[in-house]
Amino acid sequence: MEATVKERLYRLVDRIPDEDVRAAERYLEYLTEFGDPFVRALMNAPEEDEVISPDEEEAVQEGLEDIAAGRVHSLDDVKQELGL
Repeated sequence: MEATVKERLYRLVDRIPDEDVRAAERYLEYLTEFGDPFVRALMNAPEEDEVISPDEEEAVQEGLEDIAAGRVHSLDDVKQELGL
């Protein structure tokens, strides 16, 4: 009977020298995380280069000040107020 691909991988993992185990782990993590086409597309997306306008910068600053001052509402509070 022919071994499955995963069975062969298990045997290979058992043969990895101790000093290379961490490198093998990192590579397998890479394959599982970046093998996803969506994640790969995000990783290869061009860097955002849009300039933030002064008005947008001011709005961000106001939002940060509201958060620091506690002038915020939780999502649950908003849902309750709207009857959702």
